Amino acid sequence: MKANDLLLFFLFIAPLHGQTRPRARDIGITVGSIPTGALNAITDVAGVRVGHTTITRGDSINTGITAILPPGGNPFRDKVPAAIVVGNGFGKLAGSTQVNELGELESPIVLTCTLCVPRAADAVLTWLLNLPGNEDVRSANPVVAETNDGYLNDIRARPITEADVLSAINGAAAGPVAEGAVGAGRGTVAFGWKGGIGTSSRKLPAQSGGWAVGVLVQTNYGGDLLIAGVSVGRELRDTGHGTRGSGDGSIIMVVATDAPLDHRQLERVGRRALAGLARTGSSMSNGSGDYVIAFSTVRPSGRPTVVAEDALSPLFQATIDATEEAIYNSLLRAETVRGYRGVVRALPIDSTVMILKRYGAIPR
Repeated sequence: MKANDLLLFFLFIAPLHGQTRPRARDIGITVGSIPTGALNAITDVAGVRVGHTTITRGDSINTGITAILPPGGNPFRDKVPAAIVVGNGFGKLAGSTQVNELGELESPIVLTCTLCVPRAADAVLTWLLNLPGNEDVRSANPVVAETNDGYLNDIRARPITEADVLSAINGAAAGPVAEGAVGAGRGTVAFGWKGGIGTSSRKLPAQSGGWAVGVLVQTNYGGDLLIAGVSVGRELRDTGHGTRGSGDGSIIMVVATDAPLDHRQLERVGRRALAGLARTGSSMSNGSGDYVIAFSTVRPSGRPTVVAEDALSPLFQATIDATEEAIYNSLLRAETVRGYRGVVRALPIDSTVMILKRYGAIPR
């Protein structure tokens, strides 16, 4: 074994004793030239809130709930424009057809595990029907998306409860967003490493509209990992770490913006999140469910004229960049998890940094 390989091996196995795992910018990864929001999170879009319920029991249960709420206290009464984009449709996204038919979102967005979708949707209905002002509601459209965490989680147990979902929704808050192996990202795997929840944002300059774009992802997909254009997955394999997966798996990408966009424009913005996904090495394989849920926080009743088509390009770029960075954050922040069928290790930080420096992707 070469000296560099030995060093990489040592860095790979060395534990991070009490060390908080970094975000992408903490290790010098800068995606694009548009500045981030203050928190570099989806909550930089004013009024957007995120809540998690993480469910762990022994080594067999690793799953959870992540809830993303638009501004306001009653999303059914205060609907926001929305669109859902399908990259590859091997998935179970409850509520998608009505969102795209009517162009609006009337519930929290809830992320969970594949076999947990029905229970989560029922819990969202409980929450919506119990809100003041909804006493006469006879139809509501809960939006629940999923990825399959069946390697680290005994998914057939369907361990979530109504209380778990309500806890994530009721606990949703503005401010910093927990990332990594939390909430719906507790049991996910990405590129053979521990995946999870990641988020990022962009704040356009005034001359480009001054709008904010925030992205949150639940990563559970495969391919050949690229970071900042560098084949990190291949480099790690060359030193005996990791394997190239089939690409199967799934990812949910939630895009929020305060730009006054209609359904059609949000669909256009949502498609750009798929470009950010592609940058990380995904091939959107046959067995992958790749979905984007995009919404604007500006409601139709009080919105100015929608953004001119020519002004959408900066929003496209912001979405691509924020999606790419959110994915990196999901990997970098996730910790090693022992689960139902084995252990999934966290992406080795020191080895990743060494590789990125070697190729000039981050400063030495």
